[in-house]
Amino acid sequence: MRGMAARTYMRLAIGVVALSTLSACGGRIGNIFGGVSDQQRRDELVDSGNLQDPQRESIWDLFLNVDDPNTTVEVNRYLWNATLEILDFMPIEAADPFSGVIVYGFGVPPGGGTAYRATVYITDPALDARALRVAVASRGGPVGRETARQIEDAILTRARQLRIRDGDL
Repeated sequence: MRGMAARTYMRLAIGVVALSTLSACGGRIGNIFGGVSDQQRRDELVDSGNLQDPQRESIWDLFLNVDDPNTTVEVNRYLWNATLEILDFMPIEAADPFSGVIVYGFGVPPGGGTAYRATVYITDPALDARALRVAVASRGGPVGRETARQIEDAILTRARQLRIRDGDL
């Protein structure tokens, strides 16, 4: 959106400059800038302050949603932290906060005898059940969906507790 608005303002400014220059030249057609390229003329107008620099940033740019999706974190921090707390008995093999994936190695839960491994997917910045998916397996293969759902519920409960503790509700 910001790029479209900047291009629109740039086109409008260039049109105003072109019309005012054309009228100052008596309406003759041809090279109205006297041998100077359009880019050089725009640079001169920006330097003189008569045209806004398209690269300039202002305080109002903070309110635009122009973050590069390749560099912004799009996962819910409460789900991320709750996952790390709930599954702290498993070693982390890989974690990518940009894609929202945490891969755990085999670990035995407290009071249990079976080793489990898990992969957690946090797919949305919202604190929502749809934003969380857990895949769990034991050394004997995948476990039932009910076990994965219980882990998801524990993570969601802890995430809500963290959010309430921060006073964001």
